[in-house]
Amino acid sequence: MSHTLLSRRKALQFLSGAPLLPLGSAVSASTLLAACGGDDNSTSVQPPAAKPNYVSATFTGMAAPALGNPQAMATMSVGSRLTVNFDDQSQQEYVLGYQGFFNTGDSVDKTGGGKIVAGGYFDASGNPITTIKAADGTAATLDGYSKASAPAEWTKAGQVFSDCVDGSSLLKVAGAPANTVHAVVQYEYNSNAYGMLPSPIAVLTLNQDAATGKLTLKSYHNVNTFANDAHGLWIPCGGSLSPWGTHLSSEEYHPDAFDQGDNQKLSVLKAFSQNAFGNANANPYWYGHLPEVTVKADGTADFRKYYNLGRYSRELVQVFPDQRTVLGGDDSNNGGLFMFVADKAGDLSSGTLYVAKYVTALNETSAGKIQWIRLGHATSDEIKALANDAALTTVTTNAAGFKENGIFASTTTNPNDASFTEIKLSGKSAWVRLKPGQEKAAAFLETHRYAALKGGSLVFNKLEGTTVNAKDKIAYSAVSGSTSTFVAGSTHNKELPLNAPAGSVPVASLAGFAKSTAGYVLQHKLGGGQKDDTGAAIDSEWVPTQTSLLLAGEPLAAPDSLGNTDAPGKISQPDNLKFSEKLRTLFIGEDSGQHVNNFMWGYNVDSGKLERVLSCPAGAESTGLHGVEDLNGWTYILSSFQHAGEYTDATVQAVRDAVDAQINSNYKNKVAATVGYITATPTQIKLAAK
Repeated sequence: MSHTLLSRRKALQFLSGAPLLPLGSAVSASTLLAACGGDDNSTSVQPPAAKPNYVSATFTGMAAPALGNPQAMATMSVGSRLTVNFDDQSQQEYVLGYQGFFNTGDSVDKTGGGKIVAGGYFDASGNPITTIKAADGTAATLDGYSKASAPAEWTKAGQVFSDCVDGSSLLKVAGAPANTVHAVVQYEYNSNAYGMLPSPIAVLTLNQDAATGKLTLKSYHNVNTFANDAHGLWIPCGGSLSPWGTHLSSEEYHPDAFDQGDNQKLSVLKAFSQNAFGNANANPYWYGHLPEVTVKADGTADFRKYYNLGRYSRELVQVFPDQRTVLGGDDSNNGGLFMFVADKAGDLSSGTLYVAKYVTALNETSAGKIQWIRLGHATSDEIKALANDAALTTVTTNAAGFKENGIFASTTTNPNDASFTEIKLSGKSAWVRLKPGQEKAAAFLETHRYAALKGGSLVFNKLEGTTVNAKDKIAYSAVSGSTSTFVAGSTHNKELPLNAPAGSVPVASLAGFAKSTAGYVLQHKLGGGQKDDTGAAIDSEWVPTQTSLLLAGEPLAAPDSLGNTDAPGKISQPDNLKFSEKLRTLFIGEDSGQHVNNFMWGYNVDSGKLERVLSCPAGAESTGLHGVEDLNGWTYILSSFQHAGEYTDATVQAVRDAVDAQINSNYKNKVAATVGYITATPTQIKLAAK
């Protein structure tokens, strides 16, 4: 969420209704009726009464949808309220709702003229993708469908489209027409063809009603993700708005060049390549980087990738207020906490990459102190050139049966060779040997292997969204759970000692929680004056120095009557995180199979109260979470979802019977999702200007 602290002379204008209305104070009649001095003939004018100042805002949560209201279980449901408090003791309460811009698969107005399919897939030549290809170039047999082509719901639109909306940003672009704002929306994957398609990312041109703040879609632009030699977009998950006004995307579960289980298999990349380029020749090192979208005033955009922030399962990055320090979550097993410090503010093209090493215990009750391990310094152009160097990046199998390229030799079978070092990779053991002089290529192209080899704490279970509370200098990270590598004492919760010599054996990790599916929100204390493992000063005042637990979910001993296996009154497998400085609220979106309906929560960091703000359709994941505190005087929260109707084995039949038909009706037989935002109801009033 935007971290600009608003003037205390400006009231919070929050969210909006259908029609969207600004929020305002309930000012007393005595305040509004300023007395005039003198008699009826007096010409003197009294100054206007002082206007109250914004003090705070509080969410009142909604109940979880239940079988008594299946419609609420089958759609984006908002039954929460927001109370705004002012310094004259007045309040204004707002009943919140939800408004979609469109469902994916809808035909919408295209920026520049004509029509376009929202969320539609395009190949490298800009042609709509209408048939999904397998790795060998033949029509794919899709998971969940018996026929070897796109489902009828897709082909009716003339194009395959996504049902998985994810990271989004809302922003004002200099030079844009009056009453025009823009949103960037990315689509992570297609539920029936995971990772097989070049993911779309779009710019929405939105009309912002000057009187009410209401947002409506004007047009839709599909961003060319093959521009600037970027080779398309690979599984973008969360996203964030940079302090300089660009959308920072992600490429999660990058393809493992060695095909040894470190995220996606090469067969998926080959299918991606067939659908993108018409061949199976895509280079795995083209993917797993940090894409950036720069929106133009006309609603189009430029697209590029930064290759020098580490190649790991980037959920998203959070750039801190110095515009140089970047914290990234690693959504994998044996994932790490990564930090990048740019050389110049507002420019990510050059900088230094680090991985966290916990040197004191990190668990439910102990704060883990961090020692940052320096992985290397590079420019984006340097690493891009290395990624394109076939002599360096082509993987072969040698006579001994090891896979190797110019960076590493790597095997999942113990070679009984002292020149190899055992590391933990994606919940398994791997043995690696770094090629001489390839430290830089290893750090930025094989970040998991190299960070483990250097002794980083690669023990997290799916380290997800990251955000920052600038006032308190605290960052927050979501962890989906502790089910394997993040479990204390687990076989695969191991790491090398700090500055361990080559060939060292991993030892028990200092980071580890009890086994739990419910997940956590962690908090990182930020500060300056830190040194890395070499003794060199880290040039940032925003370095995470220790990590501790903020929130935890609660597994149930047995499923409840709906099939929830985590307590519905607490978080479950948190994913998206955004913090609002003005609201003092940490917003938490769930990606859980443990809640029948996933929720978006608001956690007030001052009061410690957790309130349910929104409920997604049954089986859907809460995504696209983004907030802007002041956009032409208005405040917004974007929220979307993925894969409605994706039930789990625990979901009781009564839920399926009650909601399935409605989900099919709402979302094109489960192949569509909604892009939208939280609003206020039509009865909301306009706030007085502050």
